[in-house]
Order: sequence, then structure tokens, then C-alpha cells
Amino acid sequence: MKIKYDINLMKFISLFETLTRAKVKDCIEGNILTFVVKQGEIAKAIGKKAVNIKRIEGVLKRKIRVVEFNDDITLFVKNLIAPIKVEDINEEDGVIIISDPDKKKKGMIIGRDAINLRNHEKIVSRYFSVKEIK
Repeated sequence: MKIKYDINLMKFISLFETLTRAKVKDCIEGNILTFVVKQGEIAKAIGKKAVNIKRIEGVLKRKIRVVEFNDDITLFVKNLIAPIKVEDINEEDGVIIISDPDKKKKGMIIGRDAINLRNHEKIVSRYFSVKEIK
């Protein structure tokens, strides 16, 4: 799937790379601006005591989120839903199953009207062939 950026997203990516010196793989605009950084660049992107995140949020006047990319789909989903720690993440026939007995964690992952789950699906489907996340 080809990813197309508008001029605003290109500006966001350029600003992020300039301020953090971390390589950005992708930027997704939603209620929170999500930056997907290349593998091993997450510490550089966040900075000591999250100083880079706070600086960028101040400049953009928006909430941002930084996710580390991984070639393994289960590790990428784990990075995507962090800081929530779940018991197990499996991938079967294009369906990703996140399982945890704690109802609070499930609620945070799914979100009201499943909005968080759909956002996660949208991000994961940009890199992997995924039907849905359960």
C-alpha cells in the first residue's frame, strides 16, 4: 500500500526529525499525532525525561505519541499499545488477537466505541496485511 503525505504531515515529520535527530518512518494524523520512528531510534526520539516530546507538543500545541517500528507484527503491536502490558499477542491468518484477563486493560486498548482499536488497526495495516485486531 502506498502512503501519501500532505504538506502538513511533511512539515510535522521535518520538525520532528530536526528537533529529535531521530529518523521518522511514518506520521499518522488523528486525535493524537502519532510518529512511527525506525527501529532503535525511540530513545533518541523521546529524549531524557521526555524533553523532546514536551518540546514538540509545545511547538505544535498538540498531543503527540511516538511508536517504535518493528518488522515482527506482534512486537510492533506491543510497541503500539505501550505502556499497557498485555499477557499475549498472537497473529493468525491476518487477525491479531490481544489477550489479557484484566478488564481495565481491555477497556483502555479498545476505547469508547472501539476508537482506539480502529486507530491501531489503521496504523498496523499501513505496514502489514491485517484484517482486524481483536
